[in-house]
Amino acid sequence: MSTHEQLIRDFYTAFQARDGKAMSAFYHDGAVFSDAAFGQLRGREVGAMWQMLCARGHDLNISFSNVKADEQKGSAHWEAWYTFSSTKRRVHNVIDAQFIFKDGKIIEHHDHFNFWRWSSMALGPIGMLLGWAPFLQSKVRKQARSGLEAYMKNQAAT
Repeated sequence: MSTHEQLIRDFYTAFQARDGKAMSAFYHDGAVFSDAAFGQLRGREVGAMWQMLCARGHDLNISFSNVKADEQKGSAHWEAWYTFSSTKRRVHNVIDAQFIFKDGKIIEHHDHFNFWRWSSMALGPIGMLLGWAPFLQSKVRKQARSGLEAYMKNQAAT
């Protein structure tokens, strides 16, 4: 098993334990993250997102598989089961992750999932009808970013 393959396994094992601080430590200071819900995050925002998701995910369950990595890049398949806080609806999200490494840490992390499928579960009928629409995707990203900014501000104050 390569060093980076072990890094990915350790990253998701920390996620299973809802240890956002440990997850943050796997990222390079200049890391970039992207997904359909948050858009693109940089630097400190990346670790803060995982810390927020772990702190708020009271019923969050994670599984991961198909971990592959070499010295430059890696990938994994992961799935999450949780209650979406805004609507109290159950979600089962299926995600494929791509990683790029630098200095033994994650410098780029891109999560890919079917936004329409996610929004159908998380948002119910509105998500099912409009999950394909760019305006709904933009609205979800704005809400996710706003929640992250508030979490980061709150963490800085404590």
